[in-house]
Amino acid sequence: MNGTLSLVGRGAVVTGGGRGIGAGVAHALADAGASVIVAARTAAEVEAVATRIRARGGRAWGVTCDVADEAQVRTLAARVFQHTGTVDILVNAAGDGGAAPFERITLAEWRGMFEAHATGTFLCTRQFAPAMRERGFGRIVNVASIAGLEGARYIAHYAAAKHAVVGFTRSVGLELAGSGVTINALCPGYVDTPMTQRTIANVVAKTGRSPEVALASVLASAEQERLLTVAEVATATLELCGEAAAATNGRAITLMPKGDACISRS
Repeated sequence: MNGTLSLVGRGAVVTGGGRGIGAGVAHALADAGASVIVAARTAAEVEAVATRIRARGGRAWGVTCDVADEAQVRTLAARVFQHTGTVDILVNAAGDGGAAPFERITLAEWRGMFEAHATGTFLCTRQFAPAMRERGFGRIVNVASIAGLEGARYIAHYAAAKHAVVGFTRSVGLELAGSGVTINALCPGYVDTPMTQRTIANVVAKTGRSPEVALASVLASAEQERLLTVAEVATATLELCGEAAAATNGRAITLMPKGDACISRS
């Protein structure tokens, strides 16, 4: 059980929960006492995360879902309510990565990036927020990116999609104000996840640099001292999920490493 925050009795949905940030958040929510639905497209991954949570004494179920598919999001909701009864916390962590000069980005890649990040966040929020508002309590955390605030070279489609998530968060926050439901966007720098490792591998493949030099160049591009850990992002997510976070709404909160610490600002 998390020593500083109790989410006992809360139901949570984490999209993109099969790996990376989503998996870390699912574990953190379960450790705090929440009953967690781990959702993603790959059945083996979500089942593995849910199994590990249950092995540690938590409550978790894996549900496959493509969050960009409206019908599958409705099915997700039906499965969720069978398991947890209510959804008090929604973490939209599903997404995808990729890099290319903007003139080489295909329309399919552009659309795919928006579907994974912006459309999925929209569909899941639209699905679960109304019931939260009826009950007078809800916490929605959208995993965005520092690139969704500042942009970066060679990820125009990714940055644009994350900008969309931030704009959606700010707008919906205004609509939910005073309802007991909050929605916020976390905007971390580079995090030590499989997605970042793919980014580094792409740099290695294209430049012939060593993985160490490629990592250093990626971090330098973001003016970042080191990779953030999944645990640091999960901790920041938890801080937005409790009763004490009621006044934080519609914010875009950046997360960047500073030495051994992680600093945030909105």
